[in-house]
Amino acid sequence: NFSIFYKSLKIFESMRLTNMTLFATLSTAAAFTSRTLPRFAKATTARAMSTGLFPYDDEKMPFYALGVNLAKQVGGQTGFKSLLADEELELVLKGFGGEITGTSTSDAETILMTYGPALNVILQERSAGIMDRVTKEGEEFIQGFLDCNDDAVKTDSGLVYCSMKEGEGAQPDLSSNVEVHYHGTLIDGTVFDSSVDRGQTISFPLGGVIKGWQEGLALMKEGGKATLVIPSELAYGEAGSGDVIPPGATLKFEVELFKVL
Repeated sequence: NFSIFYKSLKIFESMRLTNMTLFATLSTAAAFTSRTLPRFAKATTARAMSTGLFPYDDEKMPFYALGVNLAKQVGGQTGFKSLLADEELELVLKGFGGEITGTSTSDAETILMTYGPALNVILQERSAGIMDRVTKEGEEFIQGFLDCNDDAVKTDSGLVYCSMKEGEGAQPDLSSNVEVHYHGTLIDGTVFDSSVDRGQTISFPLGGVIKGWQEGLALMKEGGKATLVIPSELAYGEAGSGDVIPPGATLKFEVELFKVL
């Protein structure tokens, strides 16, 4: 199994941009901003600050944004917020602050070699506990969904399929490209992705998506709409996906199949 501790180290390593790369990135962003933002953008930012949306003024917010980006890259990948208590997170921030500002009085490599293995054990044990709970909650959700929806069927793989509207057109297979609308949520109703919310359908090769989608879409015909409840083993499994889909998560999709391309 890949070590959570060393995975975190690799994330930090991947964030080491050279000055030239960082300058080029910021220059590109600045050029994009100057072309696309209307003249009242600064006034809009000032109004947002006055309502409490942004904590600092325009001169300071770019640096605050850098901190937000670092936090999302590290915290989002590893899920520290759900794994650590508040006082433990404070220690994490102190270690990060001391190292990035150069004010730490301890040797970084010595700390990592001495306490890294213990950290890895802690994170693995807590991650396993959380995933077990999330997986069990998913199983309970699936059973509840089946109990409340007489038209829902559970396939041999564990996928739950519930037709909302029967289609009459072509039926896709793994070699097909499809055009769909979808609305994806966790079992608590949290929306993690939605073409419906974006107001634009999406097309993709069916063979390139998660197994739950492959199986579920293959049961539909053009013009049809269905709810798919996908257990983690047919979705993103133990890895989860970024900071939005936790390890072991059961997913619920409402999918409308527009075209088989």
